[in-house]
Amino acid sequence: MSATSSTAPPAPAAAPKGAFFNPTVARLTYRALLGRRRALILFALPAMLVVIAVLVRALTGADDTTASGILGGFALGTMVPLIGVIAGTGAIGPEIDDGSVVYLLAKPVPRSTIIFTKLLVAIGVTAAFSAIPVLVAGFVLNGNSQQIAVAYAVAAAVALVAYSALFLLFGTITRHAVVFGLVYALVWEALVGTLVPGARTLSVQQWALAVGQKIGAEGALSSDVQLPLAICLLIGVTAAATWYAGRRLKVLTLAGEE
Repeated sequence: MSATSSTAPPAPAAAPKGAFFNPTVARLTYRALLGRRRALILFALPAMLVVIAVLVRALTGADDTTASGILGGFALGTMVPLIGVIAGTGAIGPEIDDGSVVYLLAKPVPRSTIIFTKLLVAIGVTAAFSAIPVLVAGFVLNGNSQQIAVAYAVAAAVALVAYSALFLLFGTITRHAVVFGLVYALVWEALVGTLVPGARTLSVQQWALAVGQKIGAEGALSSDVQLPLAICLLIGVTAAATWYAGRRLKVLTLAGEE
């Protein structure tokens, strides 16, 4: 990966030893994620969810089954992983592709700090554009009957942490991170992980549903994964993806090549 950018971003201040957050890296990442084209997509998906919720409520009234279908099928099954792809890969992928990542690597900022800061930013952006709209849509659809709105919002929040770490990792290992992320989100999560019983154990969506199932009323949400296993898998995938993303960043040279 060769560096082609000629304009260096502001130099990140050196992070104290052991620090896991760098404000300058965070500011640069926020700016990259909320650029014009990404921001349009980030706003479009939650806006669509809320509009659908308003129309459904106006046409059919409050209905728990319909609310679960929309929040589980469209929101948690499609919107949350797609926003995770945009935020996770966008937090670092473009910087590696255009070579501007070399300016970060040249500064005395630990690679682990860069990755962890970018992960926190990706989680924050994903939460703002997915978990909060899910909560709003849930209250619009059925007024949080059976704790459905809160349960799906918590499930979305839990899922977006794992998605952000996973797609951030994709951004460090391939130039086609968005493509791989979309394949995972739309093929594995939305199709295989929903229809194939054996594959559901390896679905972030199912892990998150197990957490939401604990919050919602009995029968409001369902998951094929038991809660203790779901929590272990969520933590394990998030930790492993974050660690390996940091390791991948460490092997990048200042020329932008491994």
